[in-house]
Amino acid sequence: MEPFSHIDLYINHLTVEKGLAANSIQAYASDLNDFMEFIDTCRIDGLQQVDTAVILKYLISMQKAGLSSRTRARRLVALRGLFGFLKKEGLMQQDPSTGIDLPKTGLKLPVVLSRREVERLLDSPDRKSARGCRDAAMLELAYGSGLRVSELVNCTMRQINLEAGYILVRGKAERQRLVPIGRKAHDSLEDYLGWARPFLLGKLQSEILFVARAGKPMSRQGFWKLLKKYATKAGIDSKVTPHGLRHCFATHLLEGGADLRAVQAMLGHVDIATTQIYTHLTRQQLIQAHRRYHPRG
Repeated sequence: MEPFSHIDLYINHLTVEKGLAANSIQAYASDLNDFMEFIDTCRIDGLQQVDTAVILKYLISMQKAGLSSRTRARRLVALRGLFGFLKKEGLMQQDPSTGIDLPKTGLKLPVVLSRREVERLLDSPDRKSARGCRDAAMLELAYGSGLRVSELVNCTMRQINLEAGYILVRGKAERQRLVPIGRKAHDSLEDYLGWARPFLLGKLQSEILFVARAGKPMSRQGFWKLLKKYATKAGIDSKVTPHGLRHCFATHLLEGGADLRAVQAMLGHVDIATTQIYTHLTRQQLIQAHRRYHPRG
């Protein structure tokens, strides 16, 4: 059965069984046809090939096109209805819209910096100074591995394995995950550990990777201020936050063609329906996906 026939079936269901008004029916049809045009540009051959990654890319494309959060939210609702109906009718085995949450205020995605803006941001610290070398390594790891700010500032020396090229991240509820360290982040960390960290510590001892005063970890607010300082130095007008940097990590990977399952595994998300699938990825598969698709991998 052709994909547009699926939509026709759903529209007929809304008209006959749900009894929606003509205006509502027209709005649903328009939104769903817009999605069909999008997947056509992505060379996706019908609704059966649509997965969660495709829907996320669609939401990102709408945001970039300047569509309001209300419009994006409405179109997501239309897709949820369609795929839910098709699964219930046995026309699809899985509902790819499951797990994509819709806030009550509408879908709001964090600001995504362009790759050029990220390059400027990461090049802002003075790597010849000890603190600048530390800051550069922090920024590279935050973007290169998609860490939460709490995961970044509390990271210990034991969690880093530069030789193997990964970091063991302790996330929410003490859940652990392995995340690849990109080539640029690896080089920056190697430089930082080689001379800058010993210089900052002096005679002190510390298990903390990125040391601040007295060998203690930097506060979350401290990193936030640090990030704002370098964003200003880089001439970036957009509001840059630690979470936004993490979102850039995920978005740039997805835009490059990375498998959503690998991205979700690296982010440490557990509240998405496909979690059980992507947790079976091996460490080597994650490292290969990161190196292939991340701009600084």
